[in-house]
Amino acid sequence: MWYVSTRGMAPRVDFEGALFSGYAPDGGLFMPEKLPQLDRETLCRWSALSYPSLVMELCALFIGPELIPRDDLNGTSGDTGSAAIESVQGAKNVDIIVLLPKGHCTKIQELQMTTVWKENVRVFAVEGNSDELDKPIKAVFEDVAFVKKHNLMSLNSINWSRVLVQMAHHFFAYFQCVPSLDVHPLPPVEVVVPTGAAGNLAAGCIAQRMGLPIRLVTAVNCNDIIHRTVQHGDFSLSETIKPTLASAMDIQVPYNMERIFWLLSDCNSQVTRALMEQFERTQSVHLPKELQSKLSAAVTSESVSDETITQTMVRCWEENQYLLCPHSAVAVSYHYQKLHRQPSSTPRCCLAPASAAKFQEAVLTAGLTPEIPSEILALERKETRCTLMRKSDDWMLMLRDTIEDMSQQWRDRFLNAAE
Repeated sequence: MWYVSTRGMAPRVDFEGALFSGYAPDGGLFMPEKLPQLDRETLCRWSALSYPSLVMELCALFIGPELIPRDDLNGTSGDTGSAAIESVQGAKNVDIIVLLPKGHCTKIQELQMTTVWKENVRVFAVEGNSDELDKPIKAVFEDVAFVKKHNLMSLNSINWSRVLVQMAHHFFAYFQCVPSLDVHPLPPVEVVVPTGAAGNLAAGCIAQRMGLPIRLVTAVNCNDIIHRTVQHGDFSLSETIKPTLASAMDIQVPYNMERIFWLLSDCNSQVTRALMEQFERTQSVHLPKELQSKLSAAVTSESVSDETITQTMVRCWEENQYLLCPHSAVAVSYHYQKLHRQPSSTPRCCLAPASAAKFQEAVLTAGLTPEIPSEILALERKETRCTLMRKSDDWMLMLRDTIEDMSQQWRDRFLNAAE
């Protein structure tokens, strides 16, 4: 399996090359050169698998056995910062740097990242939003020599491996909801995807192209660039980012839309490159009519207010005694709207990306009582450690200096061990 850049100006790489990278050298994102096509028999066989086994089957399609033996393929995606820290903290040969948007995460999310005291973990609290902290990361990865020197990789959905694992959400949702696999053709299932950077949405579009009969809905908060793009082809920034209860979705630059544009333009890197370069210059692009038509055919969209989010959380609790996180509520609100307007015989699944325990403020705003696990309560008693990135600081320089420092410490440890 080979991977190519969505912008078509970088050499193709194998899975290892795509994994140990962020952006491609030409500024694009890596995608599989060809997508496997799944027949009915494969889908029927996969329907009986557990979630971990399904992840393994998907990964095996995209990762050569010479790189990772089939039996070694294991694990899943979580809340990016804390999940990434948890996976490598204390490791001898891996260092991790996490940038969190100060004031744009909940207290619990920040504590999960800032209470880790391990030598190989550095956490920065950035005086900016999620879009702003992406800029120094992208700038660092544009220095190809620096990336190679320090063996850098990105763990958010810039990285293809994150999108790959998220594809399992769509397959598992389909198998849980489809009424029968004995029908010809296989019946569709509607999957509602709450999204910010569009990684999970890109995963769904890829699953569609591989033969999974799902109908995609993307649900966003009032930061609605994806909704405007689907509905009108208007891929342009708003004047400001509006803070919402679904804070992880307060994003104006959904970089994975580039993967979707590439996919729906029949892998046309020239079209994709022109669109994205114009967007980077002007922060505003109107999609070509044909591409917008394909996008609106593949994806339905909805934008949801904070008021609707809290109403949805209350209704779900009252009807099901299930406590939704505000991001999950963005998706479920679409379901409630459809129940009221036009009931459908097509099964519908709403993806729930997080636990309500991390979003106590939103739960309280909805007039509900948070259910807080003991592990979460314990975080508040721990000492925190993080470095502030002020607006006046040179964030890229701080990031580069930290990488250099951690690399030097690793070299010193290696030399001492050798002696």
